[in-house]
Amino acid sequence: MADFDSSYQQIKKTQGLYPYYSDVERTEGGYVLCSDCFNDEGLRLDSFKIGIEDQSTCWNCSSKSGRKLTRQIVRELCYRFFVRGTIEKFEFGGFPLVQMNEERFGNSEAQFSPRLSNDVKLIEQVGEIGLFYYSPRFWMFGEIEPLKNLQDDSTFEKVLGRILELYPKHLLSEDHSFYRVRVNPRSSNEFNEFDTPPTYMGGQGRLNFNGEAILYASPDLELCLHECRVTAEDDIYLAKLVPIKPLKMLNLAALVLEEGVDEFNSIDLAMHFLFLAGEHSYPICSRIAHSIKNEGYDGIIYPSYFSFIRTGATPFETINGMSVRHLPPLKDYAESQSVPNVALFGWPIKEGKVKVHSINKVNINSIRYDLTFGPADHGALFDKSKKEEFIERKVQEQFEGFIKTFNKQ
Repeated sequence: MADFDSSYQQIKKTQGLYPYYSDVERTEGGYVLCSDCFNDEGLRLDSFKIGIEDQSTCWNCSSKSGRKLTRQIVRELCYRFFVRGTIEKFEFGGFPLVQMNEERFGNSEAQFSPRLSNDVKLIEQVGEIGLFYYSPRFWMFGEIEPLKNLQDDSTFEKVLGRILELYPKHLLSEDHSFYRVRVNPRSSNEFNEFDTPPTYMGGQGRLNFNGEAILYASPDLELCLHECRVTAEDDIYLAKLVPIKPLKMLNLAALVLEEGVDEFNSIDLAMHFLFLAGEHSYPICSRIAHSIKNEGYDGIIYPSYFSFIRTGATPFETINGMSVRHLPPLKDYAESQSVPNVALFGWPIKEGKVKVHSINKVNINSIRYDLTFGPADHGALFDKSKKEEFIERKVQEQFEGFIKTFNKQ
């Protein structure tokens, strides 16, 4: 038992503390700092945003105007700035370069610019935490077998079969309306302007990189506008579309849990990472979409690439190194982080599958941003053109750490 406890403590030292799942209420305890205690502008702005409005005098800096912070709120601030603020995206997946936990209190290893040093010491001391460079589990940067198999012609069909088997079928009825935006159309009141573009215009989207005819739409109006990259100079028109008859859809935006399957073999994480990836993923997504069409589906419900900036959720979120998507009690929470879009095969308006309910001109009156911040300079930064070397180094560090822990037994 002693050996197990020792090993468990060693593992805890390598994983981050997740302050949002805590037995301690964020307002519990007295105020320990305020937003005016910090020199860094990002920390000051973020602490003001999440702090408590109270005109009492801060014991640390004597400010009355700063938003007040309890120890738990200081930990939230640390997570937002140093953990979320250092998330690095890879070809598939990503992870924070810096993590925090209680086990590293008094033994911090992360190095930051001199401009941040006093703020870091203050947060670690009051929050009773330490910051360290994170060594991720390999699935976090795309080492997932189904994801690798989707990139291999010899194994693609096997994974496709699992996708067709696991993901739920959904009937899109007249109760499920959605929006389609057109920017600077030739004729704004013509219904066919809102149908799939003609084939001669080509297809270069996520699901039709191969030139397939696909109509993209979304039930989320603001996301629909963002997906179309509209500007203040554009003439923007919006159509509300309604299915005329039930449309058979495969719901790839659903979270699917596979019993006895870890992250390294997860179809769900493979698809999650695939739809969060950039244009290099388009050929794979398009091949999957083409195969789904051949199975007789009218279209696909798929997670938007911009889901996380729409919901404000933290990308690639984990607790103790485990994806929140693999923790059954958090299924609804994790699924809510993805915003579903709609892709219909062919020309659904022309083919009588969908009707245009109404058309409106759209005026953009204001834009608002929800921001968090992160350090611009820290010891974990690396040359992004050498990510493979970075991954190899992390693999070696984890191996050396395992050997060190094993030898202590």
